[in-house]
Amino acid sequence: MKITSISTVVVNAIHRNWVFVKVQTDQPGLHGWGEATLEWKTRAVLGAVEDLAQFVIGADPRRIEHIFSKMTKFSFWPLGSIGMTAVSAIDQALWDIKAKDLGVPAWQLLGGQVREKVRVYTHMRRARIGAQVGTADIGAFCDAVQETVEMGYNAVKLGFVPYSGYEAPLPDLLHVEKLAQAVRERVGPDVAIMTDFHGRPASPEVAKAYIDVIAPISPLFVEEPIQPGNAIAMADLARRVNCPLATGERLFTPREFAELAEHRAVAHIQPDLSHCGGLTGGRKIAAIAEAGQMGIAPHNPMGPVAGAVALHFDAATPNFVIQEEAVGLVPWFDEIFSHPMRLVQGYWEIPDGLGFGVEINEAAAARHPFKPEIVPALEALLPDGTIANW
Repeated sequence: MKITSISTVVVNAIHRNWVFVKVQTDQPGLHGWGEATLEWKTRAVLGAVEDLAQFVIGADPRRIEHIFSKMTKFSFWPLGSIGMTAVSAIDQALWDIKAKDLGVPAWQLLGGQVREKVRVYTHMRRARIGAQVGTADIGAFCDAVQETVEMGYNAVKLGFVPYSGYEAPLPDLLHVEKLAQAVRERVGPDVAIMTDFHGRPASPEVAKAYIDVIAPISPLFVEEPIQPGNAIAMADLARRVNCPLATGERLFTPREFAELAEHRAVAHIQPDLSHCGGLTGGRKIAAIAEAGQMGIAPHNPMGPVAGAVALHFDAATPNFVIQEEAVGLVPWFDEIFSHPMRLVQGYWEIPDGLGFGVEINEAAAARHPFKPEIVPALEALLPDGTIANW
């Protein structure tokens, strides 16, 4: 069997362009899908996929580790977020092809099923464009959270913390404290709450100030309390707060996750399987986390291929905790994609279809072509005009 071509399909989803990668083989009807969505870097990722094609076309798609090595080692330069996103999507498509060729769900190739269902969480109102509520009106914010839970979720991730620099003003701290307590009172103790700082605090001290006022509501974790990449600072922060921490969506290599494990810097890691090397990279990272006694809560606010890949990974990963999902992000989600994500009482069911069980209606996808995305990060300014971390 040989790979004959690699093509891409771009679908505009307002805040991001979903980038899907299709790997075609010389076997009639046998192809695989991967997802290379990287917010606001669409054209760069498309170029990286094209650059990597020379290492892949003509190879046997079932030699996944071999092809992964060709893409990463022959590239010579460190691939970074753009290159690793392209690698990840191609890698995912190879797993899809191999599972289809063997006539099994992809999770069978990852060691087999280790759980009966996969716990998931979503964002406020499933992160639907135009449906978000700011933090200023606490009552309206809590109404939206309650509405989200009533969609069938028992876990939700929220943004409590404002754009921050090297200071946590007392009025902001008091408001975040009141907001967090109001959300907990509204949803009760049976709903898991997570909060994403997005690395907004510019120092561990600012992060600690906000974590201290949120910790009493017992969040499942606080995500990216500081910018990623400094495992020592994260570990120091973890030892000074009474709350589990998580990070990893902006880390790409096993070495970076090994540093977190070495310092036991967080309770949970959050690799994104569309950025960290696909399933080939994700499996190595999960093993590192398990050795470091850390849970794994994969990042995924993207399209259906990334969701399906994560579902199969979660079904076969022993130290999995909870999965981020974005099914229904746009109203025409199910018009373009057939996918295996089925929500039942806060969990996804384990799929039994071949490969990832996802297919894209390319004709329908063409109705939503590439457009320059809306970039909400442009709003990230402090009161004096300083650019903040989004």
